[in-house]
Amino acid sequence: MEQTKRIKISVLTIFPGMFDILKNYGVIKKAIEKELVEIDIFNLRDYTTDKHKITDKPGYGGQNGMVMLAEPFYRFYDEFILSKSHKPYIVLPSPQGKVFNNDLAFELAKKEELVFFCGRYEGIDERVKKIVDKEVSIGDYVLTGGEIPTMVIIETLLRFLPGVIGSKTSVENDSFYNGLLDHSHYTKPQNFRGMKVPEILLSGNHERIETFRKKESLLKTILKRPDLFIKKELSEEEKKVLIVLIQEMFNENSNILKESHDV
Repeated sequence: MEQTKRIKISVLTIFPGMFDILKNYGVIKKAIEKELVEIDIFNLRDYTTDKHKITDKPGYGGQNGMVMLAEPFYRFYDEFILSKSHKPYIVLPSPQGKVFNNDLAFELAKKEELVFFCGRYEGIDERVKKIVDKEVSIGDYVLTGGEIPTMVIIETLLRFLPGVIGSKTSVENDSFYNGLLDHSHYTKPQNFRGMKVPEILLSGNHERIETFRKKESLLKTILKRPDLFIKKELSEEEKKVLIVLIQEMFNENSNILKESHDV
């Protein structure tokens, strides 16, 4: 029997309460209850040495804004990480990091233990990056802190952990999982304000339904994310589906042209 994969995640932040929403709702809460994941939140202020628990000071060079001190991060590193028999993988959410995507989420999901450092203000003292394994950016924009990016990364990577999402097929059919966008989804009622569910989805013919969904996935990717389609290595089955899709579109256009010519 295959051993259940578990992962331990620790987060270092000055706002531990922000992560209550991550731990107390949805599939992550269930994953914690099933002991598939352990998420511990640490307050950076607990690793300061002054009575006011200061975690930031003005940056050198006369720049505007505050910079987070290196010492609290290193004290956490010395007390929490160096005490372990194996070193956890440390992630720093940062606009300067590698852009986060499905492949990177899958890579992080393979780690046994992850630690996230959450920055604030103008950022973290550059010397902290000496103990960071990877900087990760969730997009080309700047937020006020690393807490929300950390939650985005955690939720995304946990989807790859067996047992977190009820159906493995649901994950495999997600957009980006196989390099393509997901097909459309429908539920009851069959007719909503004149908008009908495609008849083929009501046919009960699972083979035709699967082909229809693959055609939709390919077409959506071509139209909405051609950059993804260009990078995608199509399987033999996907190539066959694409041929059918092109043939159908060609035949439809040929009929329209014929009708126009007849008129």
